[in-house]
Amino acid sequence: MLVDLAYGKKGLQVEVPDHSDIIEPRYIPKIESEKEKAFEAMRNPVGTPPLKEMVKSTDTVSIVISDSTRPTPNHKLVPWLIEELSHVPKENFIIINGTGSHKDNTREEFIEMLGEDVVNSVKVINNNAFDKDTQTYLGTSSYGGEAYLNSEYINSDFKIVTGFIEPHFFAGFSGGPKGIMPGIAGIDTIMHFHSAKMIAHEKSTWGIMKDNPVQGEATDITLMAKPDFMLNVTLNGDKEITNFFTGDVIEAHREGCAYVKEHAMVPCEEPYDIVVTTNSGYPLDQNLYQAVKGMSAAHKVVKENGSIICAAECSDGLPSHGNYAKILKMFGSPQELLDKVNDPSFSLFDQWQAQKQAMIQVWADCYVYSQLSSEDVENAMLKPTNNITETIEALKEKYGQDARIAVMPLGPLTIPYVKE
Repeated sequence: MLVDLAYGKKGLQVEVPDHSDIIEPRYIPKIESEKEKAFEAMRNPVGTPPLKEMVKSTDTVSIVISDSTRPTPNHKLVPWLIEELSHVPKENFIIINGTGSHKDNTREEFIEMLGEDVVNSVKVINNNAFDKDTQTYLGTSSYGGEAYLNSEYINSDFKIVTGFIEPHFFAGFSGGPKGIMPGIAGIDTIMHFHSAKMIAHEKSTWGIMKDNPVQGEATDITLMAKPDFMLNVTLNGDKEITNFFTGDVIEAHREGCAYVKEHAMVPCEEPYDIVVTTNSGYPLDQNLYQAVKGMSAAHKVVKENGSIICAAECSDGLPSHGNYAKILKMFGSPQELLDKVNDPSFSLFDQWQAQKQAMIQVWADCYVYSQLSSEDVENAMLKPTNNITETIEALKEKYGQDARIAVMPLGPLTIPYVKE
């Protein structure tokens, strides 16, 4: 049968055996009259007064957004926020791009993310995790991490965070506190947050909030400089808005997580020999670093010594910035990488993504279909494939003609799990 995979901006159609199981989230249609619903949500939030009533015309207002690797529709959310706060002069706003340790976004990218009117009328900056002069020290989290957050955010009178709630492979769910931490944190804070011990914790995984140390530290540090208002959305596979969650960054976010869990977590009877996955298409599959999330979602239901095939366009390469590619090249095997990363003397930013990838690879073989060269894929200790259908057929020689096969067309927008 033919299956449409989320891949880049155009998608990818592949043929898979007829007995394959298709695993995808329960489809939720987009909200009609979304702008009207957005204003209704801002005026009827969870855990806070209505947004407009909380902000004085003299306040400086910071709006924290996610960077260009996330599909958060900030080209809609930010103009709606500014319109709702029309009594505040434009010069009182600052938009802070929550890059974490990712690269800066350019003016052209900001225009794509926010719209030209916003970029031309409001101050927009990238968070600089590597410059302590741009950060404020807030203390130590209960997990032992030193908390540094963006000073422009700290010094603003009224703080807003936007975001997109989906299952997350470290933190349980994205959105909420994660917009602040690690979005606008300093590199020392980010490094502790993504330390080998935190990432390896059994609760640091998809869909788990309780006792998850990654979500716990994100929450701890966010509450040290708590945003006054949160505007988060949920999206369907077409990247359309399906719901709004507004108000208190903890209370409203938890409601959003429960909503996502209900339609995105899919139970499976038993593990699979072969799992075909994606990284949800553009913008999430811009590079291999991000595509680890799609592999991680498949890891939840692949058998030990099974095979994962990940389709991720990787138009931005490995990428060339950051340490991810460098770390992968340093080691001869995933196990060697894991042994080194777990040594407290080893510390490089981006090690968390390489660590998570290696944790998957010691369990199952990982193939990648992408725009990357075979050499780049192999240097990342992964197996390149130029034809997913042919790779499945070859793997059936290993697992048998009746091999259990699953296909996850939307990748980590769906989180499967094996029933207890």
